[in-house]
Amino acid sequence: MSVLVLLLAVGAACCLGFGFVLQQNVAQRAPLNDFLSPRLLLDLMRVPRWLGGLGLMVAGMVLGAIALGKGEISLVEPLLATNLLFALALSRRQTRQPLGRQGWGGLLLLAGGVSAFIMAGEPRGGSVVGDPLRHWLIIGAMVGAALVLTAYAKRSRLSWGPVLLATAAGLLYGVQDALTRVSGTLFAEGGFAELFTGWQPYGVLACGVTGLILVQSAFETAPLRMSLPALTAAEPLAGILCGVGFLGDRLRTDTGALAWEAAGLAAVVAGIVLLGLHPAMPCGPGEAEPEPRDLQRR
Repeated sequence: MSVLVLLLAVGAACCLGFGFVLQQNVAQRAPLNDFLSPRLLLDLMRVPRWLGGLGLMVAGMVLGAIALGKGEISLVEPLLATNLLFALALSRRQTRQPLGRQGWGGLLLLAGGVSAFIMAGEPRGGSVVGDPLRHWLIIGAMVGAALVLTAYAKRSRLSWGPVLLATAAGLLYGVQDALTRVSGTLFAEGGFAELFTGWQPYGVLACGVTGLILVQSAFETAPLRMSLPALTAAEPLAGILCGVGFLGDRLRTDTGALAWEAAGLAAVVAGIVLLGLHPAMPCGPGEAEPEPRDLQRR
């Protein structure tokens, strides 16, 4: 594993984790009539803390994009999932909750799962699949699943809605990561002329903006512990599927390796759930630091 890729991916995870917490602290005070509306972003942009969280999130995405340009998506995505560790660290500072058995257990599962998947799978690059049908089938499946989840979320926005929205956003972010890598390849081969004549960079923008609205709507209607685990688990799974499906990433496929890869991903998901449900994660508006100007008054 390249040390540079490791540092870039961990730096991206740190920025994303801190950014998510800051955004949720503000979004949970937004008016509910902005649910799933672009107006939600316009309201949130008026609050400096949310802009700071957005800035960290963008920085994380930039670092992640650089890491994706230098390493395989099947390697980078599991490392990005560690953003939950940094989110927990900041939330723990706010709530002053100790890690306890649940926190340490989730941390070990997440770190051990990432290590097991990478060591067993030995992700390595290959040739991008040239068949556009496979590209569209996989991307269409991810986007279609996100649309279905969003439709169901609108019907139950105060119960399972936030979980469904966060899962949908995670799927879109996984597709965005894959398209970011393709866009980087286009730029390396032909510069801006080659980049902007393809549809991929516009797909990156569409997935990013749509995912942001979904995430903020999830943050608006439920505690961080309900939305962040689903978001963090869905993104690497979707990204790995795209990487293996059409970006040419290769993993070991012998029986033993597949078993360890599956166990590693299962441990990652279990660790994410344990950390996401940890008492240190804010469970309501009362546990976050109050904003000087509440969004409900805007």
